Amino acid sequence: MTLIPDALLWAPSAGFAAASGAALFFRARWRAADTQIAQAAQQAADAAQQVAARDEEARHLATSQLPALVYALQNGTPPSHGTLLHQDLAHTETAAAHESVLNQVAQLLVDTSSKAESATRAAVLACVRSVQALVYEQQGGITRLLDEEDDPKVLALVQPIDHAGSQLERRLQILGVIAGMWPGRQREDVPLLDAVRGAMSRIRDYTRVKAPRSSNHYVASRFVEPVVLAVAELLDNAARHSPPSTPVEVKFVEVHQGVSIEIHDAGAGMSLEARQEAARRLSGQHPVRLTELRTPPSFGLLGVGELVKEYGFRVWLDEDHSVHGGVRAVVFLPHSVLATPPAHTEPASPPPQTANTAPHVDTRPITAAGEYEIADDGLAKRNSRQPTGNQGSHPARRRLPRAEPPPSNFGNGLAAFVQATRTVHTDADTQQMSTLSPTSEESPR
Repeated sequence: MTLIPDALLWAPSAGFAAASGAALFFRARWRAADTQIAQAAQQAADAAQQVAARDEEARHLATSQLPALVYALQNGTPPSHGTLLHQDLAHTETAAAHESVLNQVAQLLVDTSSKAESATRAAVLACVRSVQALVYEQQGGITRLLDEEDDPKVLALVQPIDHAGSQLERRLQILGVIAGMWPGRQREDVPLLDAVRGAMSRIRDYTRVKAPRSSNHYVASRFVEPVVLAVAELLDNAARHSPPSTPVEVKFVEVHQGVSIEIHDAGAGMSLEARQEAARRLSGQHPVRLTELRTPPSFGLLGVGELVKEYGFRVWLDEDHSVHGGVRAVVFLPHSVLATPPAHTEPASPPPQTANTAPHVDTRPITAAGEYEIADDGLAKRNSRQPTGNQGSHPARRRLPRAEPPPSNFGNGLAAFVQATRTVHTDADTQQMSTLSPTSEESPR
């Protein structure tokens, strides 16, 4: 009888314990479920963050890295692919794919640029060669006309055409040099003064150039045309960037390792950026790409830089040593560019005297280079004839036999030449004043 109440007493306790155990079980399950839900949410957030990071890297590739790569290759600077915005993607397939895209685009741009440069050079060379042939033909015809024609009016009209043809020929030569052509014209060794005068004859404002009196140096045959072409470009650059009423002075400076040709102008000078750009062009250390020339293109200093690189002389510009307050251009010719002056030959003995002829002495002075002395106007100086005993200070005078009397109309040709020369100088001065404009070739000055 007493066991029934005890059972009834323990029954509620057991039910409570069972209920408590079930509650603990379900609470644990709920916590596990919450943890799983939180982990899933975190994984979803991480995935969304990775997707956003990849999207941002793709936008960075399209809007920043690819344009920067194209700009670097177009401007000749080393390409830089840059770094990722999210370093946690550095070793992922996304980073490898982006690097592959950049490499492929860079190689494609390089190949395309090389093909475009090759095609451009081929086109330029073809044009230069075809036009040069016509210019040489034209210059040959003009030369024959000048040699055979004595009419002063014809000479006055033809001389400016001949001078313009020389300038056109120089422009074609410098463009051909940039495109990889040889300057042409293999010559013999020539006096340095003759090389400078040859350069003067190829520029528009040749009347403003003051050449030095003489020099004992000779330019070796292989370097004659490159030196003449480089000096002509520098003279033209100096004349076009200085007032038309000012001189362009040329000096020879003897140095231990060779000789320097100094060209002084009276222009306004150059800015720091222009000097740096000119120095870069004249150094010859940077390859010239025709497809990367700016608009309008400038060829003069680029061509001189190519000549410097190919033939071993040096050219530079500065403003600190100009005698006229402008710019000084220096062309340094080392001994490897110069040639040994030819030995002077002994004067020929005079022919035997007869009863009807008398010895004749040509008393025109001879320079150290073996040429007649040049006057300020660029022509050979003609002195009065003197007896043999008065040679004195000119022991190397040339002795020539007396010539036959000239024909009666011989003076007409000389008068025509003098008149034509004066007319050319007058026309050139007038043309200088009317054609000077800021649209010249060389932008650095």
